[in-house]
Amino acid sequence: MNILVVDDEKDIQPLFMQRFRREIKNGEINFKFAYSGEEALGAMQNYLHEAVLILSDINMPGMSGLELLERIKQKNHTPPPHVMMITAYGDKENFEKAMELGADDFLTKPVDFKSLKEKIKAFGI
Repeated sequence: MNILVVDDEKDIQPLFMQRFRREIKNGEINFKFAYSGEEALGAMQNYLHEAVLILSDINMPGMSGLELLERIKQKNHTPPPHVMMITAYGDKENFEKAMELGADDFLTKPVDFKSLKEKIKAFGI
């Protein structure tokens, strides 16, 4: 499974690599990282939409995660990637906006990796 993680905090990459080391080693998951919404859109074009799951932070400088979500869902990828939004703010407004724009799930920071792994399995991707 190819997962694109989008977050402006660069320390997210070693954290994901450590928490999913077994799945990476077994070839079950392949991570790509982008540090802005704009970079994520470019990565999706460069990788021919190989990402089947996108984990995106909401609050980023430049293009927000919600703007990225809207652009991803408007592109009508076939099949469309699943998108989980991640934020440090579990407020109702961001949750409702993300769901309205087509988010498949919503997580709060700090990320509970056990729960995230369960959610990934539940998608059956």
